[in-house]
Amino acid sequence: MKNLKSFLICVLAASMFVACNKEEIETTQEETLEVSDEKKNRALKEAKILLKSIRKDGGIPYNSKNPAITFNQRQNVFIPSVLGIDYRIDRSVVPAGPTVRFPMFKGLETLPNGRKRVCYYIITESSNRAMAKKMGIIFSPRMANAKGSGGAQRARFNRNGRLVFRGSVDFSPKRSLVAGGTSSDGLLVGFPPAAANPGAIADNRWSSYVILPSGTVINAQMVANSTGIHDRIPNPNGNGIAEQDDLNNPNLAIDKASVVMQLLDGWHAGKPFFFHIVTDTSDPGPAAIELGVFAPRLANLPSFGVFPGGSLLPFSPTANGRTTDTDGRGFQGLNTTSLSDQQVQDPTNTFPIDPSDRRYTPMWDAHITEFTVPESQRPILRSFNQVNNLLDRGILIPFRGNANSTPLANSLSDKLTATGAIINCPVVTQPRRSVIGTQIGEPRN
Repeated sequence: MKNLKSFLICVLAASMFVACNKEEIETTQEETLEVSDEKKNRALKEAKILLKSIRKDGGIPYNSKNPAITFNQRQNVFIPSVLGIDYRIDRSVVPAGPTVRFPMFKGLETLPNGRKRVCYYIITESSNRAMAKKMGIIFSPRMANAKGSGGAQRARFNRNGRLVFRGSVDFSPKRSLVAGGTSSDGLLVGFPPAAANPGAIADNRWSSYVILPSGTVINAQMVANSTGIHDRIPNPNGNGIAEQDDLNNPNLAIDKASVVMQLLDGWHAGKPFFFHIVTDTSDPGPAAIELGVFAPRLANLPSFGVFPGGSLLPFSPTANGRTTDTDGRGFQGLNTTSLSDQQVQDPTNTFPIDPSDRRYTPMWDAHITEFTVPESQRPILRSFNQVNNLLDRGILIPFRGNANSTPLANSLSDKLTATGAIINCPVVTQPRRSVIGTQIGEPRN
């Protein structure tokens, strides 16, 4: 079985990035859940600087005392600072499917030659509780475990209150994916792909786990710069090649400090509509399949297959799910996504916990499964309990291309093995079925 890590070696060797000296690993100690008043005050000061920049750029900063949108229990939104959500899932009506509109920040990235370039990014999580509440984002304390691993990057504020990142992202590559053939036993079709070329590549200093001067870790994901835009920013005119990488895309509203991004579906606790975004991955294969930035530095985050230690959270895609909807529960699988036109079909992965659980982190450690039965006998995987049950029965096995040959025991599953790939998947909302088809807030720029 071809290992995902073999993809794009030629791309990396020939990439435009100038070789950099490997950044010295930070030695900051892990942050505990209880922080000092001094650290809390420093984090709140940083939150205020960031929120002020949104207003300066023509956007709507989050106000925890008087939010622009009050979400109800049926909508179940985990990031209250979002400006709007389009819950319509019928792609014949909305080609991009469900979307979310985020406040967008302006910053500076550092190129390999040391020059600075304007960039735009979103923030979805913070390891500091006070900052998370102030900014209307998710509190994720386990993100602090990234410090000292070499998987995060440091950033500083300049005199204008802009974050200056150590790394950079190139959005100019054209994403492409060639579906794989059929395995010798006939069980795998389309995945792993025969070739995978991400639409964006980060240099070796870039990580979305950003350590602020206060020591707080935020999940700051770049969505645009002068080289292009993130592939998960849909064009209202459609999903074709002609609409991709367009800096004039109205879903990227620099003058309003906001950006619209596609939501991907998934399953959690037996329920659908586990809507999340995909922004970065540590491996070129998933980056091409799920339209993310290939950010190799993420591979240094701790630790594959281990939970609740480290800074990652296991989730379970399946390599060979259903390509046809036989019971109204939809499609599923990395094979289905790889075979779909322009990869617009979500893999609808299976997730174990949501952001209301303090063990949550947005960096998901992929534990791919593989069905051993014909497609007509493959159910939709809706929960980790179901996945573990099917592994016990032999209907599922750990994917034969996973990096780890044996499982690493954790509280979610001692039967799954890790692929060695990390995917940045902040969870935005898991609404009730009655919400599907509606729009809330201002989902368009």
